[in-house]
Amino acid sequence: MSVKTTSKPVPKKSLPPRSKMAQNTATGTGTPSNLQTGFNKVFIQRDYSEGTAVKFHTRLPSELEGLIERHAFESTITRLNEFFAEAEKGSCSTYCEGCIGCITAYLVYMCSETHYEKTLRKISKFIASQNERIYNPKGLQMIDPTYRGLRVIEISILDRPGRT
Repeated sequence: MSVKTTSKPVPKKSLPPRSKMAQNTATGTGTPSNLQTGFNKVFIQRDYSEGTAVKFHTRLPSELEGLIERHAFESTITRLNEFFAEAEKGSCSTYCEGCIGCITAYLVYMCSETHYEKTLRKISKFIASQNERIYNPKGLQMIDPTYRGLRVIEISILDRPGRT
């Protein structure tokens, strides 16, 4: 005995129209944060040409040309790359740090910072000083790459009242 089933097309329900911003976000054609806050973002991508170590491209993006000097931008990114190389460099002290962490079931990290964490703190201070001295006066804001999972460096182009 066989059972025969028939399928009928299910009528589509009419959905309420979405706002223009929600449509742009869903389709990827717009960024709501850019539309609402009045600034653009430029992302400096990671450079994987020499492996997976944290290193960012040093060439100036076309969106920033005319907003900041090429030399200032390249020196900032080069210095950041040096900080990350220092953070990831293995040494006797970092090896001992790892061994002590393992022996204490990583409880030692509740009391002390690792070499990597100390270097990340230095990077945050460096970015803050660069923003104060170089980027903010030019209407730019560099975001610490740790806030973006070390995937990109975000530079926001601020919308200042005298700029067009």
